[in-house]
Amino acid sequence: MSGVCREVVTLQLGHYSSFVGTHWWNLQDASLSYDPKSAPAEIQSDVVFREGQTPGGHVTYTPRLISMDLKGSLRTLRQEGSLYDPGAGGAAAAWEGSVALHRQSPAEKNPFLDDLEKLDEAILAEADFCSASHLQRPGPVSVGTFNGQLARVQKNYRLEGSVRVWSDFLRIHLHPRTISVIHQYNHDGEAHRLEAFGQGESLLQGALLEELEDKLHFFVEECDYLQGFQVLCDLADGFSGLGSKVTELLQDSYGGRGVLTWGVSPVVHRDSSAVRDLYHLLNCCLGTVRMAAHSSLFCPLTLRGGLGRRPGPPPHFPLLSCDPSLWYHSSGVLALALDALTVPYRLRNDAVPMWQVADSLAVSGRKVVAAYGAVPFPMMTGGSLPDALSACADALPWKPLSAVPEAGEGRCYGQWSTLRGYEGQKLTSCPSPGTRPQTPLHSLHSGEDVLASYLSSFYPSAPLALQLVSSPSRLAPPFPQIFRPSLDARGFLRSEAGPPGGPAVSSVPVMTSLQSGPALHPWLSELQRAASAFDVRRVAPSFLSQGPEMADYQEALEELRLLARCYRDDGVTRSSSEEEEEDD
Repeated sequence: MSGVCREVVTLQLGHYSSFVGTHWWNLQDASLSYDPKSAPAEIQSDVVFREGQTPGGHVTYTPRLISMDLKGSLRTLRQEGSLYDPGAGGAAAAWEGSVALHRQSPAEKNPFLDDLEKLDEAILAEADFCSASHLQRPGPVSVGTFNGQLARVQKNYRLEGSVRVWSDFLRIHLHPRTISVIHQYNHDGEAHRLEAFGQGESLLQGALLEELEDKLHFFVEECDYLQGFQVLCDLADGFSGLGSKVTELLQDSYGGRGVLTWGVSPVVHRDSSAVRDLYHLLNCCLGTVRMAAHSSLFCPLTLRGGLGRRPGPPPHFPLLSCDPSLWYHSSGVLALALDALTVPYRLRNDAVPMWQVADSLAVSGRKVVAAYGAVPFPMMTGGSLPDALSACADALPWKPLSAVPEAGEGRCYGQWSTLRGYEGQKLTSCPSPGTRPQTPLHSLHSGEDVLASYLSSFYPSAPLALQLVSSPSRLAPPFPQIFRPSLDARGFLRSEAGPPGGPAVSSVPVMTSLQSGPALHPWLSELQRAASAFDVRRVAPSFLSQGPEMADYQEALEELRLLARCYRDDGVTRSSSEEEEEDD
C-alpha cells in the first residue's frame, strides 16, 4: 500500500544481536534527512522510528525498539537513556529525605563517545533558544547526534581497540522503555552466565515477562498499521531459549502479524572452551527449530563458516579488509546486509508487508531461509548494471551470510533479491542502433529485466522477487573503515588506484538474496546429526539442569530432522548409505 506507513517493532535479544542492531540503527540514522526541500526518501523511516516528546517539550525521534541484555553490558550507557533526563528540559522533582552518597569511578569513554557527549551538550543548549522545528538534530533532540552536525565531527575514528560493548559505538538516543537488563546473569566473568537454552527459556516469567508485555503494549498501541516484528536474537547462548519464548509470545499475542527472526552468531565466541562450544551447538539446534516454529520466517545470520563445533573459514569478501573475529567488524558487515534484506517491507512506495515476504518463501513448512550478500556490490564508477553483472557472469557475486553454501546447479525453491545503492549509475546499457550488444544483458531496457535475466541464468525455474533501490547504505562515524583502497568514497570501484589516505567510504552499494532451497537440507541435517552424536546426559549434564526435559530435548532434535527433510531435493540421486543416514 503506497503512502501508508506499516510500522514494525524491533526486538534485540543478546549482546551480539545488539552489536548488529547498533550498526543497523546507526545506518538508519545516517540516511535520515530533515531538509523540507528534499524529495521523500525511498526508505520510510517511520516504519521503524517513532516520534515522541520529552517532559520538557522537545520532540524526539527514537527507534521502536526493545533490547534485552545482561547485567554489566551497558558500561557508559544509562538504561533509561538521557532524552527524558530532568536536566534535559524537564523539571527536577524535590526530595526532602536523607541522601546517601556512593562514589564510583565511571567507565572510561572512547574518543567517539567523548565527542558525542560534547555535541549533545551543545545541541541541548541550542534547544533552549530554538523551536523544535528548527533544531538541526534528527528528530530535534532525538536520533542522530551527527546528522546535521556532521561537518563539526568528521573524524575517522579507530575504535577497534576500545569497543567492548555495543553502546561504545551507539550514535543515537534510545527511548527510556527500550532497554531491559537481566540481572540474574552477568555479561562478564565466570559466575552466573547465561549459557544454556533452558536458562533462557525459564527467564520469561514473573517480572521480566510483565516488563516485556508492558513495553510491547507501549510500542504497539501507538501504531496505526502494525505489520509485525523483526527479532534479532543471539543463537548460540542462552538467549536462544529466551528468543524461543519471546517469539512464541509474539505469535500467541499478535497472531496475523509478521514475525521475522534473525538468529545471529559471531565468528568467535568470547571465553570459548570445549564444553561451551558444545553448548553453542546445542543452543543453535534448539533455537533454530523453536524460533522457526514460532516465527513467520527464520534466518541465521553469521560470518562463521558453520554453526557446528568445527566451522570452516569465514566467507571472503574481496572488497573488504576486515577482521571477522572482531565483533565490531563482523557485526558491521551483517548490518549492511540486513539493511538491504529488510528493504522490501520498509519502502515508502510499493512496500511488501513482512508477512507477504515470509509467505512467498515459507512454503510447505520451510520456515528457515538462508541469506547471501555482496558487501559491497562490485560496480565500477560511471559503469552500468549490465557491465557489473557481466563481469561476474561465471559466479554469483554474493557470499554466504548464514553459513549455508549455495546448492549446485542453481536449485532454489524461491528467493527475494535486493540491489541497493546504484545511485548515479546506469541500470541499462542499450547499444546504439545498428550496434551489436556486448552481452544479452546489454540489450535489455530496465534494471529489473537486467537483474532478473542474470539471476534466472543461475536459477532458471525458481520463483524470483526483486527490489531495486537507488539510495545506498550511508555510513557515518563511527562505522569501521573496513573497505579496500580500490573503492571510492561512494563505494564504487575506482578505474585506477586512489592515493593513500584518501576520503573515507561514506556509502556502499549492497546486493542480497534471501533463499529457500535444497542447500538448507545438508546444513540442517548436519546440525541435527552433530547434536545427536553424543549422550547429552553424560557429556553435558548441566545443559539439561534447568530444562528442557530429556524428552523435550529429543523431540526437538526429531523436529529438526523432519525440518531438514522438507528441504530434501528428491530429484538428486543418493546412495543407499546416505538415505539410511537421513532416516536414522
